[in-house]
Amino acid sequence: MSKSLLLLTLFLIISPNGWAQATVREEQPNLQGSPSPPEQTGKAAIRDYLQSWKNLSSALEQNRPELLDSSFVGIAREKLSETIRQQTILGAHSIYRDRAHDIQIVFYSPEGLSIELTDKVQYDLEFVDHSGVKMVQHLSARYVIVLTPAEVRWRVRVFQAEPE
Repeated sequence: MSKSLLLLTLFLIISPNGWAQATVREEQPNLQGSPSPPEQTGKAAIRDYLQSWKNLSSALEQNRPELLDSSFVGIAREKLSETIRQQTILGAHSIYRDRAHDIQIVFYSPEGLSIELTDKVQYDLEFVDHSGVKMVQHLSARYVIVLTPAEVRWRVRVFQAEPE
């Protein structure tokens, strides 16, 4: 995978966490026909989703895919692990700085087996290789996220960005 393709992949399937505390705004759910999740369930899902950014950031900065395990499953974990593998091959890593999340619950399954969120994210990305910082960019993207319950927390199963 070329560096430019890797960077495009980073921009489109992942996003940040960083040193400064990000601004988080929770919109009222827009559920178009699905039931509302219990308030505690919605709060827990959003909390676990935001924690997934921290785990993702650490995994990408350290090139350690196992750091994804507590937050990501399925195709989301596979894509992110592949990104980390490609970074490692290139001798690179990524550093994210969250700026803002604007989160809205858009679906809750009647059985409680999934929650879909949208998130408008703003972040800074540094792509660093063995010789130092290669690129710093401010980015915005809209993410579609599907969370599924596992043991004691919600885990990200679908994690897809659409550039703004």
